[in-house]
Amino acid sequence: MSSISVPPPKCLQKPLTVPFRHMFGPGPSNVPPRILEAGANPVIGHMHPEIFEIMNDIKSGIQYMFQTQNNMTLAVSGTGHTAMECAIFNTVEAGESVLAAVNGIWGERAAEMAERIGARVNTIVAPPGGFLSNEDIEKALSKHRPAVFFLAHGESSTGVLHPLDGIGQLCHKYNCLFLVDSVASIGGAPLYMDQQEIDILYTGSQKVLNAPPGTAPISFSERACQKIFNRRTKPVSFFLDLGWLANYWGCDGKPSRVYHHTGPVTAFYCLRESLAVLVEEGLENSWERHQNVAEYFHAGLESMGLKLFVKEKVTRLPTVTTIVAPHGYDWKEITTYIMKTHNLEISGGLGPSVGLVLRVGLMGCNSSRANVDMVLAALKDALKHCHKSKV
Repeated sequence: MSSISVPPPKCLQKPLTVPFRHMFGPGPSNVPPRILEAGANPVIGHMHPEIFEIMNDIKSGIQYMFQTQNNMTLAVSGTGHTAMECAIFNTVEAGESVLAAVNGIWGERAAEMAERIGARVNTIVAPPGGFLSNEDIEKALSKHRPAVFFLAHGESSTGVLHPLDGIGQLCHKYNCLFLVDSVASIGGAPLYMDQQEIDILYTGSQKVLNAPPGTAPISFSERACQKIFNRRTKPVSFFLDLGWLANYWGCDGKPSRVYHHTGPVTAFYCLRESLAVLVEEGLENSWERHQNVAEYFHAGLESMGLKLFVKEKVTRLPTVTTIVAPHGYDWKEITTYIMKTHNLEISGGLGPSVGLVLRVGLMGCNSSRANVDMVLAALKDALKHCHKSKV
C-alpha cells in the first residue's frame, strides 16, 4: 500500500505566470524594478548582524517619513491590519474605553478590533465624504474619556484626508492617547508625528512606498510607551507584543537581541529600498508631486462631467480619489471593462462607500500626469461602451 494518497498537483507542474497590470486602485500599487531587485538579494539569517543593520536603516527611514524622533519605531511583520492590531492590542486593556472616529471603513475596523479584546468602544461618525470638527472630537473625548482615540488620516474607502492639527493636544488634555492610521496618506500628504502630538502612528508598505505588501511601519511616543509598559495584563497577542518587538528591533536599549519570530528578510530589503527612494526624492517634494497630480486628475474628471465624492478640496486625499459612481451605470461593469480592455485596475467602494463611488489610487511612482491621462482615457472609453440605463 502506497504511503502517499494525495497525488502531486498538476497546477504546480506548470511555470508560474503573473501578468503585468497598471495598479491604479487603492492598493497595492506597482512595485518599480529597483525595489523588486532589492527583494531578489540573497536570503540571510533574520538574526545576522547585516540584517540588524538593515533594520536600523529602516528605523531611520521611518523616523524621517513620520517626522518623529521616537526611539520606539519599527516595522511589524505583516500588512497594515497587523500594525493596527499591534497598536490597539498593546495600548488597550479589557474594560478600558476606546473612541474611534468613523469616516469610512478603517474606523469601523479599529472599533471591532478593540471590542474583540474587551474594550468599551464608542464611535463618532462623520458624514459620507466628510470629516469631524475638533469641536465634535472634544465633545466626544469629554463625554467618553477614552484611553485611546483612533482616527484614519487618509481614509481610502471614502477618499477623505482628515485634518489632524489640534487633535493631539485635545487628546492629551483628556489624558488620552492619539492613534492615527496613515496607510493611504503617508508620503503623499503632509504629516508631522511629533509636531502634531500623535502617540501611535502606522502605515503599510504597499501604497506610496511602492514596496510589496507585508511590512507595516509603526512608531510609539514616550507617552504611549509609558502606558504600554505599565499594563496590568499582558497584551493578548504574543506575536505583536511590543516588549518582544522592541528588543528585536533594538529599541529597548538592551545589548543583545533575542529571537522572537523569523523576520521577513526579503520584505525588509524591499522596505529599506522604498524608504531610500523616498529619501532621495524628499518628503516635501513627494507631498507636492502627489498634490499636483491629484489636482490635475480632479480637473480632468470634472471636465468629463464626473463628480468628486469629497466636496471640500482641502480634505481630498491626494493618493486615492473617490469619484461619484456615474448615474445609470453599473460600477462593476465599468471596472471590469477597464481591466479587460485597458489592463488597468480601478475599484469600486469599500465598506460604507460600496455602490457609491469608483476609487482610483495614484501612489508613489504611479503618481504622474501620464498615468492620469491613461486613467481618464480609460474612463471615457468605459462610459462610451458600458451599458447606461435610461431610468
